[in-house]
Amino acid sequence: MLIVSRVQLHNFAAKLPSKAACFRLSLVSGKRSMSTGNATYSLVITPSELASLPRSSTKPIDVTWFMPNVPRDPYREFLAKRIPGSRRLDLDEVASEHELGLKHMMPSSEVFAEACESIGIEPSSHVVFYDSIGVFSSPRALFMFKAFGHKKASILNGGLPGWVHEGHPTESGELPSAKRASYPKPTLDSKFIRGKTDLKCLEFYSLNHADYADIVKNAQTASNNAEIVLDARSRGRFTGVDPEPRPSLSSGHIPNSRSLPFTELLESRTAGPDSSYTVLRPATETKAIFEEVLGNDGLGPQSNIINSCGSGMTAGVLWLALQELGVNSAIYDE
Repeated sequence: MLIVSRVQLHNFAAKLPSKAACFRLSLVSGKRSMSTGNATYSLVITPSELASLPRSSTKPIDVTWFMPNVPRDPYREFLAKRIPGSRRLDLDEVASEHELGLKHMMPSSEVFAEACESIGIEPSSHVVFYDSIGVFSSPRALFMFKAFGHKKASILNGGLPGWVHEGHPTESGELPSAKRASYPKPTLDSKFIRGKTDLKCLEFYSLNHADYADIVKNAQTASNNAEIVLDARSRGRFTGVDPEPRPSLSSGHIPNSRSLPFTELLESRTAGPDSSYTVLRPATETKAIFEEVLGNDGLGPQSNIINSCGSGMTAGVLWLALQELGVNSAIYDE
């Protein structure tokens, strides 16, 4: 995400190219789990729950992603250690192109369907996303699949390190090509688009200047009348004290936004003498955290919340935590 557009929103109409001024606000139903037929699919599952699922219809998917300033290669790590039967989905590749080079933008329905087919995912597959940090990039992948109507989708709480810590097996080495699946071009559910009435001609990834104008208007609105925007970045980046991890981008925040670092919604667990991983905190704890930040605005099914971050990745953690509380929310995905 282009951070300068967030710092200088009152000037950006004159300073930014029009196509940079775009994002999608996506609404989701506030349900902890999704029911399909007689089965209920939780959005968050434990390693032991994953281990008990039928392998024939369960697809563990590694969606590990690292910040630009982290010198790690997620694909090499996937080849070195992964959950048995896993496939790899690169969130930067399964994305729409952007003229400014912005990463992991929401893909078109064609790109999404092709990615699913290439790694053996069908509409009936139960996909379980995980990353090598614990809970970091997996919520973003879950958000993407829910946006395209995939019903059986979850994240693995604790990710790969949690799986290993609980004593479950891993595998390594090169993988043969997956048996190609069939995944028809998905149709976006209307509840995933905010402020649009003609969904038949609308793609979730499309440039949308009306929505951009909405966020600008919100930034210029008196704070007591503005919509709630939660910023998932660190407080140092929010206040402008700490630099952005992407070169040449200014730190700071959208006017009228509030700081809620995604790390506050996670707890760290020790995996060994020199290693740890994260899991999503219990709902009772995350509810108290949201309520403290929201103050008199309160938290409930009718709360109108937009989650933001530096690129639309860690905002997914806030989105997921709100989902677990049964609260509708949106992601600012520039």
